[in-house]
Amino acid sequence: MSLKMTKDEREQFLADLHVGVISIDEPERGPLTVPIWYDYAPDVGVWVITGEESRKGRLLRAAGRFSLCVQTESPPYKYVSVEGPIASIGPSGREEHLRPMARRYLGDEQGDAYVAGSGNEEGSILVTMKPERWLTVDYGKAG
Repeated sequence: MSLKMTKDEREQFLADLHVGVISIDEPERGPLTVPIWYDYAPDVGVWVITGEESRKGRLLRAAGRFSLCVQTESPPYKYVSVEGPIASIGPSGREEHLRPMARRYLGDEQGDAYVAGSGNEEGSILVTMKPERWLTVDYGKAG
């Protein structure tokens, strides 16, 4: 029996709430690999928010693509890893992007407190990636 997820399973898993681990090419070093909040919708792709002048922001612009891996941390283990080109980079709006992302991860009350304490969000960018390659495993299918 295959441990691979179906298209619907992998898209649902990626859309569920997980902290992602993003990897971005960094010339003359290993890739930058760090945890990140993200969101996903099949018609849009994966999106993340970061500072335009942050290390992630600069590397994303230079690389033009990234990988993201999300997983469960208890059995039966599952993961989805996606990789693809950046479809868009643009300004991140406090109400349009940051608040929904903060609420996704922290809930309404703590998400709003996070946004209120985040200060001036000028210079934040929204980066969207359309997955080209998927790797998936669902050990729950092992029986």
